[in-house]
Amino acid sequence: MTKTQHAEPWRALPPEIADLIEPELEATTDEILATIAREVPDYARPLEGSFGQGVRTGVSEALRQFVELVRSPSGDRGPGRGVYAALGAGELREGRTLDALQSAYRVGARVAWRRLAAAATRAGVEPEVLSLLAESIFAYIEELSADSVEGYAEARSRLEGERRRRRRDLVTLLVRDPPAAEVDLRAAAEAAGWRVPRTAAVLVCDEQRLDRLSARLPTDTVTAALDGFGCAIVPDPDGPGRRAEIELAVEAAKVRGVLGPTDPLRELGASWSLARATVRAVEADAIAARGLVRVEDALSELLLFENGALVERLAARRLAPFDPLTPKARRRMEETALAFVQQQGNAAAMSRALGLHAQTARYRLSRLRELLGDTLDDPDGRFELELALRARLTGSGRRGSKPY
Repeated sequence: MTKTQHAEPWRALPPEIADLIEPELEATTDEILATIAREVPDYARPLEGSFGQGVRTGVSEALRQFVELVRSPSGDRGPGRGVYAALGAGELREGRTLDALQSAYRVGARVAWRRLAAAATRAGVEPEVLSLLAESIFAYIEELSADSVEGYAEARSRLEGERRRRRRDLVTLLVRDPPAAEVDLRAAAEAAGWRVPRTAAVLVCDEQRLDRLSARLPTDTVTAALDGFGCAIVPDPDGPGRRAEIELAVEAAKVRGVLGPTDPLRELGASWSLARATVRAVEADAIAARGLVRVEDALSELLLFENGALVERLAARRLAPFDPLTPKARRRMEETALAFVQQQGNAAAMSRALGLHAQTARYRLSRLRELLGDTLDDPDGRFELELALRARLTGSGRRGSKPY
């Protein structure tokens, strides 16, 4: 037997076998249908309507094709494959796995073999040919089953592609600036099967890791890859237990996530913009990040980062008195000045904050007044000084000023 004959054993059957078994097809079809209805629970219902017609067509077409393959071994199943691919796709539409259909195929093979073998035996067919007939029937059913698996997989791929498109359309509308019309948002949400919440927040991560994160986020989250980022819309992020749920998802997915502010749906464009800006700040090391970063907790660092050029100009003016100092001395005075504004000039508190002896802290404070003079007593001066020092000491002001 050649390789082709081994894969398609019906090619080795005598063509006259087709004439022996063809009269049995109608009765065999009826018995297969009755047995399927009796033994396959998902099909245990009257074979009526489009469902019944589909099953009957599948069985009768399978038997007819088999006879034709035996009669003309060089023939190609070609177009006939579509029937069984469609059966597989139909199972997906019905919300079932392929288990029921595979069981039906096994039932069909068993009944077909019993009836067709009986007809061949009555005609005096030799045992070797009967054995080859059995092998042919079961190999043929395996091909039909494979066609259905392929049809099921293709339908699932199309369905998932459509779901992804609808989710992406929804996410795009939700973060759009200016906001989309309410009627458009609700229509897109309905198409995506998403229940519209009162408030939400945008969670941003690396685009390549979005699927990993999506699988761990709350089930009412809608996600899409957008503008080079992974974008997740998380409903009611401030609800009971939600913060912990989001943090756990980010940690379990081993991704770096940035959660934008909570806003009404028509204002999510701001949450999206701030979250992306924060991602850029995190990537530039202007904001310390470990696990989930909340934009609301990093607004001051984000302000410095996003306005780096302006802050650096401010720093150059306010910290100019430190320029003549050595780098080491300049660093000491910058740290002292920051402690001064943060501790409101309290020497004892400055001493504790800097980890210095009280006398050393007082000396530094005296030196600071020599360098900065009236700036330390002017509210606007102290405000600008703190901005300049935060930028210099964290590096935020030098990182750049990328727009949203």
